Amino acid sequence: MTSPNPAHARISIIGAGPGGLTCARILQQHGIAVTVYDRDAGPDARNQGGTLDLHADNGQIALRAAGLLDEFFELARPEGQEMRQMDPTGTITSHKVPGPDELFKPEIDRGQLRDLLLNSLQPGTVRWGRTLEHISGPAQGARQLHFADGTTVETDLVIGADGAFSRVRPAVSLAVPEYSGVSFLEAWFSDVENRHPKIAELVGQGSAHAADGERGMFAQRNSNNHIRVYMIQRVPADWISASGLTPGDTDGIRALFLEGYAHWSPRMQQMITDNDGPYVDRPIFALPVPHTWEHNPTVTLLGDAAHLMPPLGVGVNLAMLDASALALALVDAATVDDAIHTYEKAMLPRSIEVAQALEGGAEHLLATEVPDLSDDAPHH
Repeated sequence: MTSPNPAHARISIIGAGPGGLTCARILQQHGIAVTVYDRDAGPDARNQGGTLDLHADNGQIALRAAGLLDEFFELARPEGQEMRQMDPTGTITSHKVPGPDELFKPEIDRGQLRDLLLNSLQPGTVRWGRTLEHISGPAQGARQLHFADGTTVETDLVIGADGAFSRVRPAVSLAVPEYSGVSFLEAWFSDVENRHPKIAELVGQGSAHAADGERGMFAQRNSNNHIRVYMIQRVPADWISASGLTPGDTDGIRALFLEGYAHWSPRMQQMITDNDGPYVDRPIFALPVPHTWEHNPTVTLLGDAAHLMPPLGVGVNLAMLDASALALALVDAATVDDAIHTYEKAMLPRSIEVAQALEGGAEHLLATEVPDLSDDAPHH
């Protein structure tokens, strides 16, 4: 089969996260048809997670290509660039306050970013409730997408934007994410200025981090008066069940953490004890480094599906930069195959370089020096 011209190809994106939606938006901007498939029942099926920062040298480049940069700045929180480094007593040891015009990496809630991208697409672009099970058909095409509801779709290009445990990745790579040895436990705080004023004061307008070398804590201001806190520890992936607990046993988990953080000050311990609702267990996974695959003329990957890394401030930004690069390659190329070649020639070396720099980086989250991870605190 001859690789089709992108303008006439059937293009399927798996995953309606920031990467997949950015790719779809840029393609539609240039008159190229695309369909996005997502396993969620709808756009409001689940909480989209915390806040992230979009960097001027990658995420904002992608939004500019998507024609959405001005809308982003209307929603973004430049004050969210504030970063506090504390010790376990809650004493601030370093404090970065953004300048009045600093826009290098302003914060935006993941849900707000996804809504911005979703609302920019043509109606019906995203097909909800479509869980991909596998891909069949010859590498030269056409490919068949097999969904859990029993439906199949024939397509000329499959773009895997479906995250850490991608169902598209096995079509090009045998690699699977590996547990880093570090896990996050997420806690939520709502209406913080009224209900949790001491925590609001402690965290400030942006992010706050503290660690003692063995355990850490990362707090992150979200919009609408919310704060998310991530307790960070070096534990087995099954630490909850190994402790005889279940994820819903909030009191049991809290008691375990109070024991582990016993030498931290009471003002820091309130981020363990005062949360609204249950905790969320978030073990940190990463793909082997380097992660590459043999070129395939009908399948490619972007974002975490291509290069899952520890959450140190790059994931969403790289996913959106990937999405922009792939979409623009499809706009300019004579064939889908040519576009994939062009995209992967740039994306793979770039992502390998970053992944090598961050390899084993989950351990940095326990270090007493400040990590730059506000882009990438784990999310749903």
